[in-house]
Amino acid sequence: MTIEKWKGHIALLMANVVWGVNTPISKTLMPDFLPAGALNYFRLIGACTAFWLLSLFCKREKVTRKDLLLLFFAAFFGVMFNQMLFLHGLQMTAPIDAAIVATTAPIITMIVSAMYLKEPITWTKVVGIVVGMSGAILLISSGHAGTAVGSGNMIGNLLCVVSCISFAIYLTVFKNLISRYSSVTLMKWMFLYAAIVCLPVLYRDVASVDYSELPAGAWWRIAYVVFAATFFAYLMIPVGQKTLRPTTLSMYNYIQPLVATAVAVIIGLDTFGLTKGVAGILVFAGVYIVTQSKSRAQMLAEKSSGK
Repeated sequence: MTIEKWKGHIALLMANVVWGVNTPISKTLMPDFLPAGALNYFRLIGACTAFWLLSLFCKREKVTRKDLLLLFFAAFFGVMFNQMLFLHGLQMTAPIDAAIVATTAPIITMIVSAMYLKEPITWTKVVGIVVGMSGAILLISSGHAGTAVGSGNMIGNLLCVVSCISFAIYLTVFKNLISRYSSVTLMKWMFLYAAIVCLPVLYRDVASVDYSELPAGAWWRIAYVVFAATFFAYLMIPVGQKTLRPTTLSMYNYIQPLVATAVAVIIGLDTFGLTKGVAGILVFAGVYIVTQSKSRAQMLAEKSSGK
């Protein structure tokens, strides 16, 4: 494995660890301190501001008009559409249903990659996805013992599925665009588009918050969501997109429930047992198996060499 690919794996691991910690933190903010729409817009405008400020200290890259248009659609599928659909879906369905639906992301990404990038659907890749999904579902289910799965709203579950499809399109269709620019350049434009387009939709939630009543603890948690779970995490994602295949990228989603469970155990909200241990092993095994599958380029190279 090349150094660049190692960097991609490390970047994705860090991003998904941060997102995993973000899950319990966000739950403590909504809806007690502010509605989901307000928190979502804080993420957009906060990350947008941070990326543009950071760009002042980076080498300036000229983005062509064509790519500026492509970046708008990348922002639509990668930031706006998928986040807003998942947000509304989560409000309509049970949290455990939404979490289990999210485990379909690697399957959807594999299918989109096969259709758009002509990436092969190999048995190794399928086995890895099934193993990783089994671990994620086992972990999610064990953390919600006694909670009825399937009790959520069907429309809400459907919105979560469409959200996964949206992000799969972003990971797959815009891979070549991502490779042309730095993470800072990509994200400053994507979050600028997202912040502008989403303002009319989320303005009511933002205006409904009584900011004078927010305690210091809430502000610190909001800061984590904005600067760690959004700014830092989205800075890392393009690093992985440049070198890794879309299916491998989406497999790292399974790290998030693992991290969220670990945080819950550390702060005393959950306990560690055999089930969680087995689930963790399955998740990491699934990610490893998918990384061992052959890409289209590798298969073509082997075919041309007569192997």
